[in-house]
Amino acid sequence: MALFFGAVFLLVVVLCLLAPVYSNDIAHIGPSVNNITGTVNVGGKTKDIVSLIGIPIGPTWTTHYLLGADGNGRDVAVRLLYGGRNSLEIGAVATLITMIFGTLLGLVAGYFRGLTDGIISRANDVIWAFPPVLLGITLGTVLAIRGIGPLKGTTIMVPAIIIGFLYIPYVVRPIRAQVLTLRERDFVDAARQQGLTHWQIMWSEILPNLASTIVVFIPLILANSILLEAGLTFLGAGVQPPNPSWGTMISDGIDNDIPSAFHNVLVPGIMLVVAVMSVNIFGDGLRDALDPRAKVRIGR
Repeated sequence: MALFFGAVFLLVVVLCLLAPVYSNDIAHIGPSVNNITGTVNVGGKTKDIVSLIGIPIGPTWTTHYLLGADGNGRDVAVRLLYGGRNSLEIGAVATLITMIFGTLLGLVAGYFRGLTDGIISRANDVIWAFPPVLLGITLGTVLAIRGIGPLKGTTIMVPAIIIGFLYIPYVVRPIRAQVLTLRERDFVDAARQQGLTHWQIMWSEILPNLASTIVVFIPLILANSILLEAGLTFLGAGVQPPNPSWGTMISDGIDNDIPSAFHNVLVPGIMLVVAVMSVNIFGDGLRDALDPRAKVRIGR
């Protein structure tokens, strides 16, 4: 089951990466091209993309406007793939930030203990004291209005950095707990007797023993990052227009197209659920496979 859903998530990634191919060679329209006054041929009949009363066309199941249009006459299928690219890119960058800094801080805190551990743990407690959504809205709003250096509100790196920062404590604590146990093992004492420095011990002796934990955390943090991005974007603190994402599509659909064009909410919602559910199930299966206490193993 885990391998199946891992393949489903990989299929979603491949489809989103092929967004320019679909846009240029099949749909022949860009993700931000408005076409309110345009028409499309469906079953030999010419239909308005957006009717005179502002209702967008539904799925045509043809190469043009396969999944219908939104209130501005933009192709939903094209925006779905480009929005998926942005959502997945934000999730991947956020996961990379979380895993790098979370692993490093957990490794340092667990190995050196004492004052170093106290400072890192208390800083994590401060971040952990706020719900991720509320803290994400605060940081996203500040960066969207003022920005910090090259980070402006319209770049998708802003929500990626925010989400990556928010999830660091969720990785630091389990890594720290495991390092506290590993540093007392015999192979670490042997490394000290050989004259290895603290950083050499952490890099060559302790970090390899954290590999299974790190590998398990990657898909779980990725799923949470994608979901949090959609939530922050829906609340206006994530991806900013004109950049598409699954969160912006859901937000625009609820604001402008319900109930006359429910597909504008349903389509990105389904894609979001499929992506998050598949990577979550794959992560659970990966955890069971790498857990030495698990009763179930993946056979050859």
